[in-house]
Amino acid sequence: MCRIISDAIGHCTHGIHSIMMRSHLLLAECSGCVVTTFQPSLGGSDPRDVPSDVYRGRNPPARSEGDGWWSCSGVILDRSAGIVICQAAVFFPFLKEKDLPLSPSDDTVLSSHDFPPDLFIQVECPLEPKIGEEHRTHANPQDQRSGVGLVPMSKRQSQRLQCQADLLMVVPCPEFQMAFSSLFRREDGWVFSSEDEKEYEFQKDLAHLHWFAVLKLQSPPTQAKSRLKSMKSSALVKGSTVFACGSPFGSFYTDIFLNTVSKGVLSNVAGDGNVVLLTDARCLPGSEGGGVYLLEHGRLYLIGIIVAPLCWKANEWVGLALACSISHIINNVIKALGKADVAVKHELTALEMGRCIVDRPDRGARPSERLMAVAVLVDSGQSWGSGVLLNSKLVLTCRHVVRHSSKVSVKVQSAIMTSGHHYAFKRFHPVRGDVVFSTQESSPYDIAIIQLEKEISGIPEPVLASGYCAGEDVCIVGFGALGERCGPSVTSGVLSSVISVGDGPVMLQTSCAVHGGSSGGPLFAVQSGELLGIVASNTRDNNTGATYPHLNFSVPVTILQAALDRYVQFGDLRSFGELNKAGLAVQDVWRLQRSPENVFKSKL
Repeated sequence: MCRIISDAIGHCTHGIHSIMMRSHLLLAECSGCVVTTFQPSLGGSDPRDVPSDVYRGRNPPARSEGDGWWSCSGVILDRSAGIVICQAAVFFPFLKEKDLPLSPSDDTVLSSHDFPPDLFIQVECPLEPKIGEEHRTHANPQDQRSGVGLVPMSKRQSQRLQCQADLLMVVPCPEFQMAFSSLFRREDGWVFSSEDEKEYEFQKDLAHLHWFAVLKLQSPPTQAKSRLKSMKSSALVKGSTVFACGSPFGSFYTDIFLNTVSKGVLSNVAGDGNVVLLTDARCLPGSEGGGVYLLEHGRLYLIGIIVAPLCWKANEWVGLALACSISHIINNVIKALGKADVAVKHELTALEMGRCIVDRPDRGARPSERLMAVAVLVDSGQSWGSGVLLNSKLVLTCRHVVRHSSKVSVKVQSAIMTSGHHYAFKRFHPVRGDVVFSTQESSPYDIAIIQLEKEISGIPEPVLASGYCAGEDVCIVGFGALGERCGPSVTSGVLSSVISVGDGPVMLQTSCAVHGGSSGGPLFAVQSGELLGIVASNTRDNNTGATYPHLNFSVPVTILQAALDRYVQFGDLRSFGELNKAGLAVQDVWRLQRSPENVFKSKL
């Protein structure tokens, strides 16, 4: 009886939590919009003459230079004032001076006079639902199609509003461009555009990523005050849960894709005041200009504007979206008011935009900070990867990271507990380490143990897991993609599968994004903070060369626990030798590293 009551209370609590979260995310959806730009004199179809319902048959890319109109997502900062902000790349095809130099340090401010007088700007956004309407829509079964659970299309179409907008200004965020240039170097093979955008040469030399447009709706959708709260990026913590709200494919089929919400974590931050934000929340082309939100203590905060939903490094899909801090954007808008004309200055000064930016409340140390403190970068001189500090002198990583080296350099970020019970991370400092054990090439377990020459103080020892639960929330911490330039990255997902042989797990599979450089990084359970294993690989299709970062494999820590305990207590490495004696059944599970004999070759 107690268990039944407990389960009932749990379901009730979960239901209340879901309703509260839905009400907060409704604010993000109501603040999202699609911005379409078009110049009639260039020819092509006019979006004013083509209802969005018709777009479904045209199947254009998110931005269609051939059709003469471009679109992206946007955020309505203030619905009553009708102030919208979006990524400005959709405006640059119409710039009067096509060869206007745009340098990273340029503080030029563009106005409507720098664009053709017949430039048409359309903003499509949802009508603000009446209080309680959203809950009735989902709670009343008569409002849904029987057996399918879909809201009728005609009802959704009636909840959208299309209106024209005026361009107030286009401003750069030089802080973002400076940090971006130091992080994402051209020689590393970074690409921040989709195949469609490459075809239309949309983002030449990435010159437009740090520019943002401020618009004013000619007919604001509401008279009631509804201003979004924004949070200073300097207080953001990697690993925090975030939501991205944008419209995939821009103005294509908005009755389906308008303001799609995805969930992830803040994977990394960089630059002055954390101006550059990276998230593993799933975004698609057309989401540029959409918002990244943080839900904390019952309030939703806008923290960034998406500038690039997709990115590749050396032809490997990274699975992260790039955003710019909203607090930096707003500060640059405020600075630009001195160069704006009187009308624009009046419109924006009256909003007191700076007052909507708040500091993050100090609630003590967050779990993600503790998890990041144990992640280290391992450099063998031939290659580098990730590792995890098991104690002050012991590092666990992968065999293929150390590359047969007997000595390696382990780069550690010193973590110091501050007065506010946060971990303050200093710059990396290298510590020499001896590779005391690594598995043989024939072993399916890709493991290496490093003994540091000196102790690392201030690092919390991770708790090793004793069991696993498929479907539980997990995260991976490592130096994939960005290396040591801005510390370890965090990606989130679930424990997709626990593969066992006999009575014990021999492989863990997750849906976290894993990139080159993540190998050896720790896999944690989000709820308990326990160390589940270390990352060994993601997946590559040998036929096409495609890499799948969200399909990856880790070595369970339970396989190593007995050997680790023996080594820590007695300095005895012999128990690790058992990893080289794995049976055929285990080798078959780890077939990605197996040399096939008389079997069909795996495509992975």
